[in-house]
Amino acid sequence: MATPRAIRRVLVANRGEIACRIMRTLSRLGIASVAVYSDADRASPHVAMADEAVRIGPPPAGASYLDATRILAAARATGADAVHPGYGFLSENAGFAAAVEAAGLAFIGPTPEQIRSFGGKDTARKLAAEAGLPLLPGSEAFDDPADALALAEAVGYPLLVKSVAGGGGIGMLVSEDAAQLPDVVARAVRQSAQAFGSGAVFLERLVRRARHIEVQAFGDGQGNVIVLGERDCSTQRRRQKVVEETPAPGLDHPVRAALFDTTRRLLEPLGYRSAGTVEFVLDADSGEFAFLEVNTRLQVEHGVTEAVTGVDLVEWMVRLAGGDARPMRDYEHAPKGHSIEVRVYAEDPVRDFRPSSGVVTEATWPHDVRVDTWVRTGTEVSPYYDPLLGKIVTHGVDRAAAVRSMRDALDGTRIAGIETNCGLVRSFLASPTFVDGDVSTEALAAHPYAPSTVEVVEAGSFTTVQATPARLGYWHVGVPPSGPMDDRSFALGNAILGNPADATGLECTATGPALRFDTDVVCCLTGAEMHVTLDDGCPDIRRLPWCEPFTVRAGTTLRLGAIDGPGLRTYLLVRGGFDVPAYLGSRATFTLGGFGGHGGRALQPGDILHVGPEPASTVARSASTVSPRPELTTTWELGVVDGPHGAPDFFTPADVVTFYDTDWSVHYNSSRTGVRLVGPKPQWARPDGGEAGLHPSNIHDTAYTVGAVDFTGDMPILLGPDGPSLGGFVCPATVTTDERWKLGQLAPGDTIRFVRASSTPDRNAAPDRAGRVPRSDAPESGDAASAAGVLAVRAGGPDAPQVTYRRSGDRALLVEYGPMVLDLDLRLRAHALAAWVEAANVRGIVEVTPGIRSLQVQVDGDAQTVESMLDVLQAAEDELPSLDDVVVPSRTVHLPLSWDDPATREAIDRYMRSVRDDAPWC
Repeated sequence: MATPRAIRRVLVANRGEIACRIMRTLSRLGIASVAVYSDADRASPHVAMADEAVRIGPPPAGASYLDATRILAAARATGADAVHPGYGFLSENAGFAAAVEAAGLAFIGPTPEQIRSFGGKDTARKLAAEAGLPLLPGSEAFDDPADALALAEAVGYPLLVKSVAGGGGIGMLVSEDAAQLPDVVARAVRQSAQAFGSGAVFLERLVRRARHIEVQAFGDGQGNVIVLGERDCSTQRRRQKVVEETPAPGLDHPVRAALFDTTRRLLEPLGYRSAGTVEFVLDADSGEFAFLEVNTRLQVEHGVTEAVTGVDLVEWMVRLAGGDARPMRDYEHAPKGHSIEVRVYAEDPVRDFRPSSGVVTEATWPHDVRVDTWVRTGTEVSPYYDPLLGKIVTHGVDRAAAVRSMRDALDGTRIAGIETNCGLVRSFLASPTFVDGDVSTEALAAHPYAPSTVEVVEAGSFTTVQATPARLGYWHVGVPPSGPMDDRSFALGNAILGNPADATGLECTATGPALRFDTDVVCCLTGAEMHVTLDDGCPDIRRLPWCEPFTVRAGTTLRLGAIDGPGLRTYLLVRGGFDVPAYLGSRATFTLGGFGGHGGRALQPGDILHVGPEPASTVARSASTVSPRPELTTTWELGVVDGPHGAPDFFTPADVVTFYDTDWSVHYNSSRTGVRLVGPKPQWARPDGGEAGLHPSNIHDTAYTVGAVDFTGDMPILLGPDGPSLGGFVCPATVTTDERWKLGQLAPGDTIRFVRASSTPDRNAAPDRAGRVPRSDAPESGDAASAAGVLAVRAGGPDAPQVTYRRSGDRALLVEYGPMVLDLDLRLRAHALAAWVEAANVRGIVEVTPGIRSLQVQVDGDAQTVESMLDVLQAAEDELPSLDDVVVPSRTVHLPLSWDDPATREAIDRYMRSVRDDAPWC
């Protein structure tokens, strides 16, 4: 069937899933689409789907999607023939519809007169009364609360106070008796005025066990109206629909026929045009129904009608607007099966359906059913608009099949980073009330729901979700491992709870959060002792045990205060862990990268954490039966191995002696990125960094290792799990793997003394109370080779440069090529070695990270040691191709450049004021 030629380009005056839905139909019809968007929706899918997109203003709806002038200007500027309003916003604004038609464009919807006639609920009731439709007892419209009591006497209690211009349950409140009425009316008037610009309300008798039934109609504008079936929309929260289905369960045929008849009787005399819905309230006890209102637009729940009829209502609307009513006139009503729709909202059902905004860190939707959505992983849900994220529509041969399909679909739906109503709906669909089809508008509110969630009441100074294993395999692209900084205390808590090793927990720095539990949860606290209390509703507030399991009951608040003793980080583990999505193979938070954990950031007040299911078999254990509890102090010894860059090439022998003999102080400006240390400045073995920089600490960029003592200038920094993977500074020593946990407990003002340890631990020995694993054969302090960090040197030749192999901790080695000069041949040689390692598929390798003229190889310590990997890499040199034969895949990237930018000048000025003012690069 050919598309009417009158409509070639349609502007979609909406956003979100309905804009995407309309554009899909337009694309199928071969009609060009124009999207409008606010600044908040610049990256929304409907913008990318459109053939053309126009910005219409800032995020607030009043300055964008409700600005008729801007939308019409966009339509004129893009040459649109028609405007589709979708639903919400201006879809039922008679003035907007009239302005569209006055501009010579087709308004894809009812006429302005029809929108105006049904737009006010009071005028709609008058039209319904004139058509002979049954009505609930009600009042005239008024906006003075003083008039309410007299009008209410005629209507009778209980009653609903309803906004004349309302929709979506806004301005609709219940009054049980005369005592409540003045306050209820005042609130309804206020809500209506704020939402719709009119405070007019009216009163209507409340039906206690009400079902919300609506009839989908479509008119050709010439007096012909067809009915496409009814929908049951009784599953509601706060008078807003959540679940819709067709056909309505348990509806007698005579009642259904009467609903259809009254719908036609109301709309046909008016020559109704396009899609519309007549809504009724049906008394679940008596079976009697009464008229509620008319929605002169496409409904959110139109998908269920489409599923059973095979009709595309958007297509019908577009065709009719172009003068083609044949789809409607050719239609024969023969619905098939049963369909259910669930609206997925960004809201928290436990906290009175509080809207939830933020970045969606995971969006997984079912693939085998219809899903209308605008949300995907990475979408930012703003607080400016309706919280509808998407709609899931299932269809089956009967209601039972449709319900089963919807349950499977909800089980396959996962939205993380923000709260949704998925858990509540999943629970309600399994209840006898819904299964039996005995649903009323109050049923969802009465449904018991207790999710396994924890609310962040106070966030603490820096609280993140962490996990082991850390994020491995991405060091070469600058992604650090992250994970708990004190991994020993973290693992201890999981072991005590009987959790798997990869269960997530909270890392709390300096001061902890206050957490309100919505369900009973078994917890364990490890690490630095904070002043922690549990308010269990009793008058006494009790102090909690450390390194022992304890239960927090639903409704209580756990408060973690300040550190009460040595150490800096406390760990809260819960049985089952916190359920957050994995990102790049780990659930650990990396705040600098903005990913992992909860929202890729530190916790904030109002965040909701989900507790995962308990392990299949859990046995609470005491710390003494798991492993010794790490002993915290304020004076620390850190076991390190020399290298990669020591004496005599970079530091003097006296510098190395000073390094080990000094009691270093922890600087206050320390973090997960690195722990800064205060102490004596090195004398340095060279005057500058040569080609790498003016300071003697400078070298060409080389891969770092977590725990490396990185001299950034004259100040050493212990690189943490969120630290940089690459840098141009020397590292004279590296903390051994089994000592790294201490980095997480180093508090400002603590003192550190570095102690040489062997690179090889005694694997049969248990850690002592300080967490140390005994090591054998520690080198003497005067061992020059060890102080240099050099494992081996391979002489160069005509076809190959010199190779220096340096120890970079107890589980990594650094391969350096040639002298410390910038040479493309040296870079290519490092690339060739990296390609060889990848092709050889050497087991036991954790990371391979290239530098300017180097390659760092990290090993797991079991399948490979530094010594065994040294043998592998030395043997590889004999197999590397000549540089003349090396082929390096490459590509051309064009970037915009601005050499003289205000931001650049500001950065230069700040560097010269805070670092040095004579650097040549300034």
